Amino acid sequence: MQDPIRREPDQPSEWGEGPGFQRQPPSEPLFNLPGVVVALLALLVLIHALRAFVLSAHADLEFLLTFAFLPLRYVNAGDLSQMLGGTPLPGGEGAMVWTFLTYAFLHGSFMHLVFNGLWMAVFGSVLARRFGVGRFLAFSAVTAIAGAGAHLATHFGEPMPMVGASAAISGYMAAVARFAFDRAGPLSMMRAHDSLAYRQPATSLARALVNRQVLAFLGVWFGVNLLFGIGTISFGGNEPSIAWQAHIGGFVAGLLCFSLFDPVPRRR
Repeated sequence: MQDPIRREPDQPSEWGEGPGFQRQPPSEPLFNLPGVVVALLALLVLIHALRAFVLSAHADLEFLLTFAFLPLRYVNAGDLSQMLGGTPLPGGEGAMVWTFLTYAFLHGSFMHLVFNGLWMAVFGSVLARRFGVGRFLAFSAVTAIAGAGAHLATHFGEPMPMVGASAAISGYMAAVARFAFDRAGPLSMMRAHDSLAYRQPATSLARALVNRQVLAFLGVWFGVNLLFGIGTISFGGNEPSIAWQAHIGGFVAGLLCFSLFDPVPRRR
């Protein structure tokens, strides 16, 4: 009969956890998205699939005119009726309210959806881990509405509908810039442990705007939107034009409203 294997009292054992045993932290899954972000992405895909594969062309147009943001809807009622030959717009007066938000759930193409979905997965996940479900959804609504307001102010009365979650995603980017580049933040080179990185106290907006990483991030973001705005970058073909004013509206709202939603006490 063999003697039992001996080990030091504080030596880790492969059969158990001795006094000196230190458990290795579990590895992070490759796609570790918060549930609320997964749910939003699934909803966006479901809505676009419904439009693409279930609705007829006429039904999809009715759906689009009912839920997309249409600046033409806000002109004088008499002028609008004359422009449309007496045919009312789908949705009626209620659509003047709900389309400030519902447009963000629609997309112009599968490429548009994929592009926005990738950015939502990256920046939305960072923000959702910090805000939690309720605050994240409320913040998403505020930035989407701000984007629609900026678009209306610069395209008042125009007949081209606006769709896409880009304004809300721009708000996510702005909010993430308020804390993620700070020391030990999730995008910092001195990143803390995952559970702590998303709970780092944010500095004030004034201090964030003198952070070199934040300034570089903002510069690249505004530069890309400027290039979109003057038409030097496009997705080509028959893709709809980029509503860059809505992007800026959502981004500015995200910068300014971050502190109203942030559950982590401000750094003093």
